[in-house]
Order: sequence, then C-alpha cells, then structure tokens
Amino acid sequence: MAGLATSLGSGAMTNSIAEIGDASTIFAIGTNTTQAHPVLALQVKKAARNGAKLIVANPKEIDLCRHATLHLQHRPGTDVLLIMGMIRVIIDEGLADMEFIKSRCENYDEFAASLAAFDLDTVEKITGVSADLISKAAKIYASNAPSAILYCMGITQHSHGTDNVWALSNLALVTGNIGKASSGVNPLRGQNNVQGSCDMGALPDVYPGYQKVFKPEIQEKFEAAWGTKLSAAEGLTHAEIFDQIHDGKITSLFLVGENPYLSEANANHAIEAMERADFMVVQDIFLTETAKMADVVLPAASFAEKNGTFSNTERRVQRVRQAIAPRGEAKPDWQIVAAIAKKMGAEGFDYSTEEEIMAEISSLTPSYGGITYDRLENGGLQWPCPTQDHPGTPILHTEQFSTPTTKAKLMPLVFTDSAELPDDEYPLLLTTDRSLFHYHTGSMTRRVEGLDQLASEELLKINPKDAAALGLEDSEMVQVSSRRGKTQVKTRLTKICPPGLVSMTFHFAESPTNVLTNAALDPVAKIPETKVCAVRVEKV
Repeated sequence: MAGLATSLGSGAMTNSIAEIGDASTIFAIGTNTTQAHPVLALQVKKAARNGAKLIVANPKEIDLCRHATLHLQHRPGTDVLLIMGMIRVIIDEGLADMEFIKSRCENYDEFAASLAAFDLDTVEKITGVSADLISKAAKIYASNAPSAILYCMGITQHSHGTDNVWALSNLALVTGNIGKASSGVNPLRGQNNVQGSCDMGALPDVYPGYQKVFKPEIQEKFEAAWGTKLSAAEGLTHAEIFDQIHDGKITSLFLVGENPYLSEANANHAIEAMERADFMVVQDIFLTETAKMADVVLPAASFAEKNGTFSNTERRVQRVRQAIAPRGEAKPDWQIVAAIAKKMGAEGFDYSTEEEIMAEISSLTPSYGGITYDRLENGGLQWPCPTQDHPGTPILHTEQFSTPTTKAKLMPLVFTDSAELPDDEYPLLLTTDRSLFHYHTGSMTRRVEGLDQLASEELLKINPKDAAALGLEDSEMVQVSSRRGKTQVKTRLTKICPPGLVSMTFHFAESPTNVLTNAALDPVAKIPETKVCAVRVEKV
C-alpha cells in the first residue's frame, strides 16, 4: 500500500477479479495463487485456457507453473533486479508506450537513467534467471496487452518490499498497462476484509479513506465530526508496537483478531514482548495461543453472528448479514469497542445499529460517500463511489491518477539484497508459504476436522539433493535453526524447491515457523522480512 500510494495515488487493486480471465498476459509474482487465493486462481486458469500468456515468477515450482508459458525461478529477495531487468529490455527494444509515459507519467528521465544498473548480465548473475528468459518475459508482457500483474506477500514481506512494489508499478506504467480492462497492478489481499480494515484507517498514518493524519484540514474535519482533539503525529506500525512493548515504552496491549504468538516474524521476540506487557487484552472468536497469554479475553462474534460490511480485494463493499445469534457472551466487535470507550468516558459511541456506523463512514470518507445499506441490498459496490448516483469504480486510474499532480510517478530504484543470506553456519535459505487447506495460524481452519485431516502437520520442503547431502530421508524429523530460534518438523523431499532453498508454512503451533524468521524491516512500510532468512537443518 505504501508503494502504490506513492506512485499511483492508491494502494488498492486497480482492476476487478472477473477481468483477470480476459487478460492476454498475466504476470504473477510473489503469489502462490492456487494455494492462497484459489477462487481468484480460477480466473488465471481460465485466461490460460483461453490462450493468455502466463508468466510465473517464483523461487519455487508452484502449482501455477503447470499452466505457465514461462517460469522465472529467481533467487528469493531479487525481485527488483528481475522486474527492472525486464523494464530495461522493454525500453531498449522500443516496446515502451511512450505516448502513455509522456501524457500520464512523470519523472521518466531520472527513472530511465536508473536502468543503467540493470543490464541483463548483472541481473542474470544475481537472480539466477537466464538473460534469454528475462528478455522473453519482458517482450511477452509488453507486446500482448492487456497485461495484468498479480502479486502478494512474496513481494511485500521483504526488507525492501516497497521497492518491489514500485518496480511492479514501473512495469505497468512503461507499457501503459494501467487504467484499462484486464490490466493493472493487483495486490491480492490475504483475507476477506483486509482491504476493509485498511479502508477504515487501521494504519498508523491515516484516518478512514487514507486521509492523512498530518494534514490540518483532515484533522479539523474529524475533530469536528467526533467532538474531540486529535493528534497530527503518525502512530506505530505492527512490528514497531511489539518492539516498544519489548523495550518498556508501551505497557498495555489490546489485540483484536491477531495471533502474533505464531504469526509475528521472530515470534520469540513478540512472545517476550507480550510477557513483559503490564496488561494485555485479546478480543477473538477462539482461545488462540496468544489469547491464552492475556489478562482479559473478550469473546467476539464470528462473521455468521453479526451484521456489517466486508470490503474485498477488488475494493467491493458487500453486506454481511447475521445468520445465527452470538454464542455465549460473544458480541460484535463494534459493540465491544463502543462499550469500552463509554466506560473510559469517551463520547460519540452511542450507536444502536451497524447502519448508523455506515452512515458515519459515508459522511467522512469520500471514497465511500455514495455507499449505503439500501444500495448494497442489490449487490456490492466498488469504491471510489463518491455519491449516491455513482455506479462504483471497477477500474482505477482510467483518466488520471490520484496523486497531487494527477500523474503517476516512475520510481528510480537500486537493488538492495536481503538482510540475511546463507553462510557456513546457516547454509540454507528459508522462505514461507501457505497451504490450500489452512489460513494463517490455523485458529479457524484447524478446528475443521476435514481440513486438519488433509493437512495435519508442518512439513519442511527440501530438495532431494540437499537432503542427500545432510543424510536425510522423507518424513524424517529434523531441527531447523536460525539466529533467532529453532523448531522441529518433518521433512518433505520435493523438487518444488531448488537446491539451497527450503520452505515451510506457518499454520501449525506444534512446529512454529516464525520463531525462525527475520524481523528486519522495510524502511518505508516497516514490514518484516518474513520471506527470506538463513537456516540450518539437522537430524534430531
């Protein structure tokens, strides 16, 4: 979001899910789409069946490669080199859309000069992908419009994740593949309302609708609406909060729907932080590993027990309707938050229905200005939807970008390697992935008996050559260690991982993967480098 907001003016998916099936080219990078987004992946497969060129860039041979025209198997953490190398080919071969660049982009000269560092010899040497394959991918993407980019956390969870996103934005812009059907830059959200959470201001530097906290006119608008004084200072990101708890600068923590005991990079650090907190409240639908550490647990209602809206990955706001009564003492999240606020003496939390909250959202959030419960009765609406007579926006940036100048910004980049690379002590590179059968820390899916039968334990995917060098067999219990922690797990010998690379999911509390991962932060988005760390594998 930080990257696209700078270059395009909006951090959301630019196009719609249904358009993907009609793309002529799809560039899927940093996304194991069939595992993490299986419904959306059907559109990718549809496009491939209809003759679309599918380019998959992934360090592993994922399932999507079966449908791919090309598989670019680059070393983890070298995405900027790969993407900027493709752009260098496009510029050098005269395949750039110079008319689009001149009319709708800025900063081209500085950007073009930065491409000198991305010659194919250098890119091939560091990424491990042949210059010929990179050139083919670039020509396909530039010559077979409309071309769509799909990416996910394989791009963002790096110490240079924002650079990765800027590189993808550059690729779409230099070819004019944005603001048109079946094209664009499309980040895939990890859960059904992640987009909605961001839209509602669950970020440290914005109010709802991505309105910046440091802008006086924005601050004054919300102060007037809420009858209070607000700070112009930006807050802390997720990772920074745990650092400050660990250092004693924050003493209390209120966690809603999070399980950092398993999900946080360098999880031992997060666990230590939570142990040091003077007071911790967890609001969740199940007693997670994190909830067991809490001083107070507040039982929340599940999706089926409440009313409201979800805003999905394509910016579509949809109604959620209560199907069953909340169990026990569980309450919808908004009721819990409002009750606590009133106990603390705050005003403005006297809501009686979800629809009242939606009306307030519409009044203060321009992109949601025309979205009401009445209009959502007939189906979802895609923001921006500024007025009651607006039909919603399936495609962003069709005529201008949401930047101060209305033009997109091409971003000059330099390659920065991952914060931690293999060495003699930790000779293998670990990356994390998802299972088709489980979500995140398994707090919901592992309670489904059928899903747990399909995938009941963590597995270390390791190339047979690496396994042979270590004297390991399939399904053998091993210890995986990093500079931060260690865990035990069974091996799964597979050629999906190239030699030198191993992979695990993080769904299983019995083998907590994130005690291994690195919390080195991207300097802009402050996201940890979960996708790359150095490990050692040993027999137990």
